[in-house]
Amino acid sequence: MTLLLRNLPTMKIYFLLVNLLFSAFTFGQSNPIFVLVSQTQQAVIVLPATEPESVQIAVKDLVSDVQKITGKRLEIVAKKAPKQQAIFIKTQQKTNVESYQIQTKNGNLYVTGGNELGTVLGIYHFVEHNLGIDPMSFWNDREPKKQNVLSWQSIDIQSKTPTFKYRGWFINDEDLLTEWQESGGKRNIDYPYYQQVMSPKTMAKICETALRLGFNMIIPASFIDIGNPAEAALVQEASKRGLFVSMHHVEPMGVSAFTFFNYWKEKNGTKPLFSYFSEREKVEEVWRVYAKEWAKYPKVIWQIGLRGIADRPMWLADPATPQTDADRGRLISEAMAFQMQLIMQVNKSPNPPITTTLWAEGSTLNQAGYLQIPENVTIVFADNSPGWRWQADFFNTKRSSKNTYGVYYHHQLWGSGPHLVPIVSPSQTQKVLKQAIEKGDTTYCIMNISNVREFSMGIAASAKMLLNFKGFDVQKFNNQWFKERYGSSCTFTQQVYQKYFESFELNNKTGTPILMDGQTNSLATGILSELKLQLTDSIKYQALLKKKNQETEESKWIKSAIGDMLSGDLSHTALLERVVSQKKGLLEADSLAQKVEQSLFFKTDFVAHLKIILGLTAWLENSLKAKISAEKNDLVQTKKYIQKGLEAFNLIKEGQQLKSQNEKWKNWYRGDKKMNLLNKEKLTEQVLEILKEK
Repeated sequence: MTLLLRNLPTMKIYFLLVNLLFSAFTFGQSNPIFVLVSQTQQAVIVLPATEPESVQIAVKDLVSDVQKITGKRLEIVAKKAPKQQAIFIKTQQKTNVESYQIQTKNGNLYVTGGNELGTVLGIYHFVEHNLGIDPMSFWNDREPKKQNVLSWQSIDIQSKTPTFKYRGWFINDEDLLTEWQESGGKRNIDYPYYQQVMSPKTMAKICETALRLGFNMIIPASFIDIGNPAEAALVQEASKRGLFVSMHHVEPMGVSAFTFFNYWKEKNGTKPLFSYFSEREKVEEVWRVYAKEWAKYPKVIWQIGLRGIADRPMWLADPATPQTDADRGRLISEAMAFQMQLIMQVNKSPNPPITTTLWAEGSTLNQAGYLQIPENVTIVFADNSPGWRWQADFFNTKRSSKNTYGVYYHHQLWGSGPHLVPIVSPSQTQKVLKQAIEKGDTTYCIMNISNVREFSMGIAASAKMLLNFKGFDVQKFNNQWFKERYGSSCTFTQQVYQKYFESFELNNKTGTPILMDGQTNSLATGILSELKLQLTDSIKYQALLKKKNQETEESKWIKSAIGDMLSGDLSHTALLERVVSQKKGLLEADSLAQKVEQSLFFKTDFVAHLKIILGLTAWLENSLKAKISAEKNDLVQTKKYIQKGLEAFNLIKEGQQLKSQNEKWKNWYRGDKKMNLLNKEKLTEQVLEILKEK
């Protein structure tokens, strides 16, 4: 042996010794080492042909992940050869329990699921915790560590019962996702957004990521119409991967106002009023048709309720609707009762999961006691400022044993924000979800995550909370998350992130953010639009001021339901003080960030977002200063501030360039139609041109 070793190169000696060691363990112990990949051998994956499609897809992901780490591709077989090591994949098919066991035995690895979804989640658990694959690696480009050998002496993992039974994503306000990759098709929708369908490739990665993180449910898009094959393909993608599929609260029974209009246009070329009061039979007909179509999917979580056009109350489009809250509550209750009958007629299982989400007027009417929610329905309470607090009915509603309860939580909410940048910290999410758990509202939790990529840390933390809230320690999570991504600089980098989260100004009464990216965008847009009129048309400007002071029915329920998102009655001067204060905090975070090693991950996950919100804050600051100067008739100063506001867009663009700096992400902001920052830059330019002519 000594002579043999002397005649071998050093690396070959190393690999020979390693494999001799493996052999000694493999054949000399009662529980031999499981070797997935080494220099001289690799295990196979034994996958019965009877396994569901979702399991087969997850196994292919496992093969791909091992190849990324080792460069070697595992073989999928129906039966292993003698003395060959293997991963055995098996779904018991005897239970509805979403459980799994991962165990080494006799030199092999066994991944066994209590049901289809359990097997899928078991595979992805092994991939994350044993192979070291970041579940969000597709979105954050974190490549796994390269290794030549993958082996384990012992693995014995038994899944625990998740804290929340249904744990899902709502892909909402997904303007970036819809146009980032090639279109999946056209949408028939009378709305400025969602004119094309998200690419099926994008949807596949969304579903894969959700499962890797342990989620089991998804609402695939906003205002989805499965009568359109391109949109139905999104639901099919989620379904074939084993996920439960559900519906946006604005589309109970899978029918939004846009779906209703499409149905009648195709049937007879008409456009009836979308009203359950004036056109009840027509609305019920569409519900009946779509109930049959949705029932074709094997795992549907139904949504019941009644909403109008573009996430607004139905009666805003029909003045004939009764005007009292009691009558409106009765109308919604009648709709839910009819929908329950439909579901029982079309659904194959006797006890299908059914939800109703109390958002906006639903929350207000429920709190007043005007809704009769059917038995066996999961009542879902919503937060009213993204990630900060639950609406009042969450606290005031007496829970009934005849219903189960859940929550709707926002990492993102366009209009107020966050949308293009993350703002909700893991500690804030933990604080709010703890209240839901204390109430026992753990049947269902849907999280609005929009375009996914902006919220990687918040999503990762939320995933762990929903699976095992009792075992979640936010400081331990933060320490591990930063250690894995920033190594020796993790403690300082964590302080940089924390400084960023603490920079946002809060409403003095409610403690909720008033200057998130969406709020900043809306405030600056409103100020500049006013200023434009003030400089060009005094009559229209006075009419606008008068209209602003008139409270409409819609503004009343907005204020009632989501008033926490408003900056209150601050004057321009008082608001400016808050904007300057937020900018100061963000600049302090920026100063600290410059001391961190500028890795690709840090640039895309932190620096890019910081630049975007700093640019938006500076834009609002200078818009306010311009407006105040204009009120004093100081147009020289007004022009100066508008010019500075325009320059703030350069900082926003720097952030966007960082976020889309490689080929994969080059079109990431192509679909920016919600914030629509290009249009806001043009508005600023228009005001500046007007001032130059003065």
